[in-house]
Amino acid sequence: MNSAAPHRIVFANEKGGTGKSTTAVHIAVALAYRGARVVAIDLDHRQRTLYRYLENRLDTEKRRDIALPGAAFDVFSDGDAAALEQRVAEIGEGMDYIVFDTPGRDDPLARHCAAQADTLVTPMNDSFVDFDLIGQVDAENFKVRRLSFYAELIWESRKQRAMTQIRDQRPPMDWVVVRNRVQASDARNQRRLDQALTELSKRVGFRVAPGLSERVIYRELFPSGLTLLDKGHLGELGTSHLVARQELRTLVANLNLPIIRRPEQANEAA
Repeated sequence: MNSAAPHRIVFANEKGGTGKSTTAVHIAVALAYRGARVVAIDLDHRQRTLYRYLENRLDTEKRRDIALPGAAFDVFSDGDAAALEQRVAEIGEGMDYIVFDTPGRDDPLARHCAAQADTLVTPMNDSFVDFDLIGQVDAENFKVRRLSFYAELIWESRKQRAMTQIRDQRPPMDWVVVRNRVQASDARNQRRLDQALTELSKRVGFRVAPGLSERVIYRELFPSGLTLLDKGHLGELGTSHLVARQELRTLVANLNLPIIRRPEQANEAA
């Protein structure tokens, strides 16, 4: 991979509470465990969840006198798209991946980052409340009636990207909708969502990937900045935690990210 053009992974959803920041942190750390050089940029300067998580991780390293794979991190709080790109050029130099965590609301910088993504990840809770962000369904038969404004925005961005990708030597944007909090007990709701997501994915070209269903462990890990990949630092894990770790591994695999391995750095804890 060209070190001057790190792969951009953008976590974006205009709705909050979908596990976006937690997913972003775990993906960033998973890539670091592969030996890749990763920088994470938090665009939500109000909550700073991504930034605080990685800050807690750094504090844990110092407090326990241990070394953990991780990402460089920053928060962007002031400026327009041009200023953001200048900052990205500065901190992205020599990096393999840049992970962007965007606010859970409509935001100009979030739109810009989504349009510039190499991999766009849209986490959603497994409900029609969250599905409404990307498409609207008929109340009687649950068939997709129309795209949402957000889906149309991404669709247009991908078309513009396709027209310039050869000139700019950039790959096409890969849009992945990640289903978090799947409720196994609600089979009828799952079938309806499966149908709607399949129909909409064919119309706008996103992929669907299974996400994270275990939530308590992620909230418990936040103060320490640890992740499910940090074996040897988590103490005894229950069965549900091991299942959650496997879900994370599956998600990382399903994102189909370009693999960067640096043998001198790689730590096979994942």
